[in-house]
Amino acid sequence: MAMFKNALVRLPCRNMVHGLSTAGLGRPDYKKALDQHDAYVAALQGCGLAVTVMAADETYPDSVFIEDTAVLSEKAAIITRSGASSRRGEEVAVAEALSRFYDHLEYITAPGTLDGGDVLRAGNQFFTGISARTNGSGAGQLAVILAKNDYSATLVPLRHVLHLKTGIAYLENNRLLACGEFPDHPLLSGFEIIPVPQAEAYAANSVWINGRVLVPVGFPLTKKIIERLGYEAVPVDVSEFRKLDGGLSCLSLRF
Repeated sequence: MAMFKNALVRLPCRNMVHGLSTAGLGRPDYKKALDQHDAYVAALQGCGLAVTVMAADETYPDSVFIEDTAVLSEKAAIITRSGASSRRGEEVAVAEALSRFYDHLEYITAPGTLDGGDVLRAGNQFFTGISARTNGSGAGQLAVILAKNDYSATLVPLRHVLHLKTGIAYLENNRLLACGEFPDHPLLSGFEIIPVPQAEAYAANSVWINGRVLVPVGFPLTKKIIERLGYEAVPVDVSEFRKLDGGLSCLSLRF
């Protein structure tokens, strides 16, 4: 069971109100988003993580969703190349910050695209969603880098979700929280699948950290399911980030 020690987050910028979105939930409230981000950082710290907070960058409205800029493990740190052209460049400052923790960084290069939100780690196995943001070239480059570091990679073509981790979360102990197209997915048949009710699909993006599970506020059935499995569920309000298609995992890099 991998224990996390650190997290890297990036403050929301004022321009987040112009971020990419298909959610149709209205415009985010910047002040409320700042307060929610502070509470999110406190939740990470409550799970035992040392949190590095990067400054906001008004050039990139979506830069608070830092998870998309890198794929991290004990042996490898891979800087991604976003499938959304407006987000290319976010990774530069993130790479600089990560270089304080890693001796060596790897990079996904053109024509590859890869968003970290499409990459799920389950032990020494990584699953990569092929999506509107991650293409075969990017996923293939990631697989080669992972193989060099004794990890395996499995490609998962996505049908409906924006990112792979929109619909699944790894809870350790061979358990996957899953919703939508994933509970019966043949590539995931080796896991104990914990189904999330379709009405609470957003809560499939919960985050296991050192025995606790961060769960978005407002999804009581999923919270109860997680608690019944023996985890401490930590509710975190991310309503303003949901308006930009973002979830709990999107807001940090955990390593």
